[in-house]
Amino acid sequence: MKEYANVHILDHPLIRHKVAIIRDKNTTTKQFREVIGEIATLMAFEAFKDVPTQTITVETPLETVEQTVVKENSIAIVPILRAGLGMVDGILTLFPAAKVGHIGMYRNEETLEPQEYYCKLPQGIEDKVVMLVDPMLATGGSACDAIALLKKRGCKHIKFLAIIGAPEGVEKVHSEHPDVEVYVSTLDRQLNENGYILPGLGDAGDRIFGTK
Repeated sequence: MKEYANVHILDHPLIRHKVAIIRDKNTTTKQFREVIGEIATLMAFEAFKDVPTQTITVETPLETVEQTVVKENSIAIVPILRAGLGMVDGILTLFPAAKVGHIGMYRNEETLEPQEYYCKLPQGIEDKVVMLVDPMLATGGSACDAIALLKKRGCKHIKFLAIIGAPEGVEKVHSEHPDVEVYVSTLDRQLNENGYILPGLGDAGDRIFGTK
């Protein structure tokens, strides 16, 4: 796959270690859910590096000091339901004041096209850095539709975070939304005929919530 300036593959030994756990078909629902959150925390650390900041004065026990902090009300997290919910708490660990919206989409198993069924976003989201999250970037259809929806709501600074990505999905997001920063912890080989990522980890939503 070509390299793109807006696509970031987060190659880190801790992330690789945790991805090995969630790939394993024998990993329990509890452990899978926990590790998904841990990977999201590690990814968000990198994605947050250019969020809006401001300088404040802090009084220590010895003196005052000028300190840089993240601007209040500057971040929103938007999971693509339902699997994206598994990443939210991990990101909130780093910035618990972030507002959280939700975009509901499901994949038509015949056409593989995304279908929107729900959207609830924080007030003033157009002025925030939006972290759009979904563990899997497969065909890229859901990601592109969700990004387009956010742009219609006036969002100008969108970052998309996926734990596992396929080249097809990365190419599609880059092609349709080259202004969006894409963060992927692992880039897998390809999609199969059913639109699942290979080698992948199966259905992330089912494994997070213990459903089939």
